[in-house]
Amino acid sequence: MSSTRATFDPGAEATRATDAILHDTLRGSSRGVVVDSPPGAGKSTLVVRAALELAAAGRPLMVIAQTNAQVDDLVVRLAEKEPGLPVGRLHSNDSDPYDTVLDGLENVRKSAKATDLAGLDIVISTAAKWAHVKNVEPWGHAIVDEAYQMRSDALLAVAGLFERALFVGDPGQLDPFSIVGADQWAGLSYDPSASAVSTLLAHNPELPQHRLPVSWRLPASAAPLVSDAFYPYTPFRSGTAHGERRLAFAVPSDGSGPDRVLDEAAESGWGLLELPARHTPRTDPEAVRAVARTVRRLLDRGGAATSERSPHPVPVTADRVAVGTAHRDQAAAVRAALAELGVTGVAVDTANRLQGREFDVTVVLHPLSGRPDATAFHLETGRLCVLASRHRHACVVVCREGVAELLDEHPSTEPVQLGVTVKFPDGWDANHSVLAHLAEHRVRWRP
Repeated sequence: MSSTRATFDPGAEATRATDAILHDTLRGSSRGVVVDSPPGAGKSTLVVRAALELAAAGRPLMVIAQTNAQVDDLVVRLAEKEPGLPVGRLHSNDSDPYDTVLDGLENVRKSAKATDLAGLDIVISTAAKWAHVKNVEPWGHAIVDEAYQMRSDALLAVAGLFERALFVGDPGQLDPFSIVGADQWAGLSYDPSASAVSTLLAHNPELPQHRLPVSWRLPASAAPLVSDAFYPYTPFRSGTAHGERRLAFAVPSDGSGPDRVLDEAAESGWGLLELPARHTPRTDPEAVRAVARTVRRLLDRGGAATSERSPHPVPVTADRVAVGTAHRDQAAAVRAALAELGVTGVAVDTANRLQGREFDVTVVLHPLSGRPDATAFHLETGRLCVLASRHRHACVVVCREGVAELLDEHPSTEPVQLGVTVKFPDGWDANHSVLAHLAEHRVRWRP
């Protein structure tokens, strides 16, 4: 018997998973199908393909997304794939309810009234808009995009509009957002703040569950860490092998901390720029300047990326770079620091707003950098997962020394609530896993 392990074929594995999902969606008898998708696994591609196949089979479909940007993106993707397919964009009565790019798509009909879009093959809108739709004939099928970011109360509000549904989402991303406390519902089977998927499966454990096994975004240097740290029960692999993607600089290093960490990240896919330990304000001026300086040097040194998309080096321009933070005031401080250095065009935002986006290189201000305590907000697993999984080539983390000690000195003080499913991995496990890996790529710098 040969001891050689079968070669992992990412394309074949992804195709096999997609075929099984589509079979259960189009030919299965269950009222729901759940799909877990890791970062960059082709979730939107799956949603578009499922929508087109349902439409081709003559099954009227409603699509539920969580934001207007997600809705407009899906409409554009459908129009590109099938220009002759009638698609309805159900929108609000706001002054700018949708992206004006939709005005140039002849097959897209737009209206604030669901009755105006009756009879179209596909109608797409946000969960918030669908919740106001009344007195219409239910759709045979629905697709719920970003289902893990949808609260269960939002699902309840639209459940009467469809008979069967495909739920697609990323279980490792940020939990659904709520502007009010939800402790009074914790542990109850009808907790409105719980995700739509967790509540759905709690009441319907027999529903078919699938997962997409390959991330086409994360490189081979990143997928193992992100998979182990954030997806221990739904592991995945990179769609590329080591060496298939390369990041190089035209200008040599000047020996500074930012340049050295960029070289480390280009070589290994990860870099930790560690500043001296210190308790700081949330908008730590030194850390913010270190982030901005790293981005400035990345652009000044003429970074270029080679990948399966192009055999020739492609410049890493400002629009292919992102800076991720935990708080909006940190993002604002980084934007101001970049402006002082003459940098424009770089995406600078919180994990919440970067969720779902993709870049060649990311620079992350660690959520626990300089903090005197470790709060539940900063330890939320999904926040770190989003920040660590936006890149195709390299991720640089800027952080004060001492985070590992901070984690050990601040055990959880959150009250134990009966009936609440323990989320695993928790923030301590995930942070320690990521820090242990980053320690191998540390560059200490005293600015």
